[in-house]
Amino acid sequence: MSLFWRIFALNAVVLGTATALLLWAPVTVSVPVLLTEAIILVGGLVVMLVANAALLRLGLAPLGRLTKLMTTVDLLRPGQRLPASGGGEITEVIRTFNAMLERLEHERATSSARALLAQEAERRRIAQELHDEVGQSMTAILLELKRASDEAPPPLREQLHEVQEITRESLDEVRRLARRLRPGVLDDLGLVSALISLTEDFAIHTGLQVTRRLDADLPALEPETELVLYRVAQESMTNVARHADATQVTVALRHTDDRVVLAVTDDGCGVEAPREGAGIRGMRERALLIGGSLEITPAPDTGTRVQLTAPVSRKQP
Repeated sequence: MSLFWRIFALNAVVLGTATALLLWAPVTVSVPVLLTEAIILVGGLVVMLVANAALLRLGLAPLGRLTKLMTTVDLLRPGQRLPASGGGEITEVIRTFNAMLERLEHERATSSARALLAQEAERRRIAQELHDEVGQSMTAILLELKRASDEAPPPLREQLHEVQEITRESLDEVRRLARRLRPGVLDDLGLVSALISLTEDFAIHTGLQVTRRLDADLPALEPETELVLYRVAQESMTNVARHADATQVTVALRHTDDRVVLAVTDDGCGVEAPREGAGIRGMRERALLIGGSLEITPAPDTGTRVQLTAPVSRKQP
């Protein structure tokens, strides 16, 4: 039934009921109208309006639910749909909206995948240049400084030693930046070793206590899945260092038959409704890249838990 005929039928039911009451009820209207008759007429009008409003609200309720979903839908949280059963114009509108959401989610996931893959390729290129070009140049500078300090007189030798230490610290920083841009240990030794290296480096540079709970018998995962898990752990710990005011971080990685779950939990100030900044939205986009889901919730005691659940997509033999 179309929306027009549905509203027409609702109004017809109300008006027909009122007409039947006037025909068969012992009610008369005199001229001038008596007070009791006016009260009856006004009361009947109120009943008609209330009944009509209730029936219209019931008939138009699907449009209200559709409007609410339209204002709250987020393409980074896929799967939000309205049930569409029966026929009529409202049902067709809901079906069309659900189809549009599915198409938009697919297009968003495809475009995000292209952007993230391009970003990782650029990270790899920059990391390679830092390691090969800048790193080698600074290593050559260190060797020249050492040779000059060995031949220099004592007063100048102390100054050259200080320059050596500054250059060595800068070289270590360049290497650390290259590892953050593209962790070579992830490609060479796998996800667990990469997470161990990441947490150790994080503990050294932030002073926070890091606890690891990593399953050692993980199945062989696709490179994209390993990279997303690593990046989410990296971004989560960066957020802890910047915003959580925490003293301890726990990084856990476990798996079931068909799921791998990464959880980063801190004991900081906690969140009630985390603000969806660029970092969190970036993690959600990465999760969608591998068909996973990201949840940010308060930890059991205090602090925040970031949990990524991803399907196990095994490497092809």
